[in-house]
Amino acid sequence: MLATGVQERYAHRAATRAVAELRAQVLAHAAALGPRWGAAHGGEAATLLTRGLDALEPYFVRYLPQLLLAVTVTPGALAVVLGLDWVAAVTIAVTLPLVPLFMWLIGLVTAGYAERRLATMTRLGHQVLDLVAGIPTLQALGRHRGPAARVRELGDAHRRATMGTLRVAFLSGMVLELLTTLSVALVAVGVGLRLVHGGLDLRTGLAVLVLAPEVYLPLRQVGAHFHASADGVAAAERAFAILDEPAPPSGDRPAPDLARTTVRLRGVGVVAPDRARVAPAGLDLELRPGRVVALAGPNGAGKSTAVLTLLGLLAPDEGDVVLEPADGPPLPLAEVDLAGWWRQISWVPQRPVQEPATVRDAVDPTGAAPDGDVAEAARLAGFDAVVAGLPDGWSTRVGQGGAGLSLGERQRLALARALVARTPLVVLDEPTAHLDAGAEGQVLAAIRRLRAQGRTVLVVAHRPALLEAADDVVHVAAAPRPVAEAAR
Repeated sequence: MLATGVQERYAHRAATRAVAELRAQVLAHAAALGPRWGAAHGGEAATLLTRGLDALEPYFVRYLPQLLLAVTVTPGALAVVLGLDWVAAVTIAVTLPLVPLFMWLIGLVTAGYAERRLATMTRLGHQVLDLVAGIPTLQALGRHRGPAARVRELGDAHRRATMGTLRVAFLSGMVLELLTTLSVALVAVGVGLRLVHGGLDLRTGLAVLVLAPEVYLPLRQVGAHFHASADGVAAAERAFAILDEPAPPSGDRPAPDLARTTVRLRGVGVVAPDRARVAPAGLDLELRPGRVVALAGPNGAGKSTAVLTLLGLLAPDEGDVVLEPADGPPLPLAEVDLAGWWRQISWVPQRPVQEPATVRDAVDPTGAAPDGDVAEAARLAGFDAVVAGLPDGWSTRVGQGGAGLSLGERQRLALARALVARTPLVVLDEPTAHLDAGAEGQVLAAIRRLRAQGRTVLVVAHRPALLEAADDVVHVAAAPRPVAEAAR
């Protein structure tokens, strides 16, 4: 009992640590893969990181310790039987390989069921996450009950896959029990016949009969625990597949001071996923300190993709991004430590990400800015009117993803945060997309303030007012992908 308790304690501790480390690695790598990968696989990754990897615990707590016992206890017990009766030892040695053989055959079937169950659970989690995120829009359109049938179908599919896995597990357990029972019975028959004919004494016969089941027991337990850990193994394989995804390169050279650095995109082209297009194609951009540069072009031309390339979140398929410090040689962005690069940039995407916090902490995450600067930034961004309408003002808490604020209000909050941050470079992706004409004027005033502070601004713009406020306008265009390259 004491040994079992110690084993359980340390096994659970090791399993928790291993799963936590794997989860952290997958989460960090998924973040490094960038927004484009997250948009395509974010729901799958969320399901894997929560429920999927939790199924690894039986693998570490039950399966691996039992596998260790199988490779130590089984040969030891067989050696003891060999010392007592070589005929019974030969019988056990002949029938023993049948157990792992049937385990392997059954494991092939179980692995398929486990993979299908994980895939069904991933689809269900992905669609539920999309549904939860889109509930306000569905309610506004009166379509919030529409996806219920689809969610019900996915739930039924997940239930069927789970029951299929359990059926295979129970049947495999019965097969292994039957096989080991017949093997022990074969040993018992041989011992009994030799006891009758006087070829074996009673003491040795009883010892062999007691030890024979113990030789098979570790292998039987390995088979039983394998099915309990099959879901975790399937999740781990998917986790390692994510870790094998190539992430944008990140160097180790310190990022130069962006307040005195010109950023150039030279002939940058990015292949659009699942489309025979390069968007942007052959983009040349010069971002000098203290200038306001606007990216213009039709939808699908690759303006947001160009921003991701500039941020280092997406590696270009053509061309490169080069940093030209005022007091040093040019430096490719691929060789720069991205952590230091991002610390100098404030990014306001079309859908800003917001962690749960008070409004005051959301605008000034560091808490270092004076209240006067925070209030001034809120006024410039038009966020002060939003704060005035909140029940607890600056102390009001917003939920995950900015729950409690509209999309336009979240954009104003993100713009106020960029004003407070005082970073040398501010990137605005369609900052007026969800705002009316009055709020658009406030965004223009904020951009003028950023220019007056000597900060560099890159803005993705469609509206003429934003283009007129820029010092330089760069037109972004897409191009067809060459047929030969698309075929590769």
